[in-house]
Amino acid sequence: MITMLANLFKYEDLPTEKKRSAYGKLCGLVGILLNLILFVGKFIAGMLSNSIAITADAFNNLSDAGSSVVTLVGFKLAEQKPDADHPFGHGRIEYLSALAIAGVILLMAFELIKDSISKIVNPVEIEFSGIILAILIASILVKCYMALYNFRVGKKIDSAALKATGTDSLSDCVSTTVILIATLVGHYTEFQIDGFCGVAVGLLILWAGINAAKDVLDPLLGQAPDPEFVAQIEEMVMEFDKDSIVGVHDLIVHDYGPGRRVISLHAEVPAEGDILQLHDVIDNLEVKLRTELGCLTTIHMDPVATKDERVLALKEQCKTIVKNIGDSLSLHDFRVVLGESHTNLIFDVVIPYEFALSDAETTQLIQEKVWEQIGNNYFTVIQVDKKGGL
Repeated sequence: MITMLANLFKYEDLPTEKKRSAYGKLCGLVGILLNLILFVGKFIAGMLSNSIAITADAFNNLSDAGSSVVTLVGFKLAEQKPDADHPFGHGRIEYLSALAIAGVILLMAFELIKDSISKIVNPVEIEFSGIILAILIASILVKCYMALYNFRVGKKIDSAALKATGTDSLSDCVSTTVILIATLVGHYTEFQIDGFCGVAVGLLILWAGINAAKDVLDPLLGQAPDPEFVAQIEEMVMEFDKDSIVGVHDLIVHDYGPGRRVISLHAEVPAEGDILQLHDVIDNLEVKLRTELGCLTTIHMDPVATKDERVLALKEQCKTIVKNIGDSLSLHDFRVVLGESHTNLIFDVVIPYEFALSDAETTQLIQEKVWEQIGNNYFTVIQVDKKGGL
């Protein structure tokens, strides 16, 4: 259905930003329609069968329709253009809509578990008919289809909201299957497990809600960028002009919502080079990253010595010291300030968050190794950086 409607309205011919929003709103509208149909069918089945699990699952579908409304509104608001108050756009509204969906999932799980426990304490015999069986099987098939298209489109347009909706649909598919099993067991045996299955379904939905919330909270709080994306940026920078760019560090990726990322990084350039020529290279690199990755990019030039043999030798010695302390450590922005009584070695050290030693212990150890291996008149001035970006 989604593919047919997308082809009918020629979504693939739309610009990237409009295409993304169009797919998101289409999934929201189809979700509202299908969930309302499922709610009516399951509610009727629940009333006919006197099953708390089926009735609760019906209201779960009603909440899913509400979640689809949130998805629809979220995509509509997120497509607003940047303004004076929100210069980077409104893309994070999509994350907020996904968080609202996760909240609805958690609320429904709590209510289902509470009602199911009551049914365990006061069990009621479940009625069964061919109509009830048909409704439940149809519901399972529809929810499987909804999970499939939400995951597929969510991956296609990189949407946290659609992925959360897909997780919800998948959990509904499993929960309705469990309810169908409980209904058949109650009909063909003396065991009334409706309440127990309701609790199991509630716990399943609760787990799905927690995972959906976690998936969307990470980008809202500021998660580290995808390592593959970081590697792609670093490769593009280092391959752009090997004579003008000799290193890259302090790469930060700011996420303002899907398709709204901002990159900042430091590019090391030869201190002996022509400043105007190097600046032109950096400008052209910013344009390349913005065009090919769709990210606003800001690059800071760091001049480093590339021909001073003494500085290069000291840099290699310090690199070896840092690497011997930890393979995950690295240094950059290396400078040397000579003095009559002592020499300052100034550089940044990148220390992972999970490194065994504290930042103070690490920098002190580096200083001790410098005194031991290079000389007592060499003093380090170290700035600590952390791996990753927001």
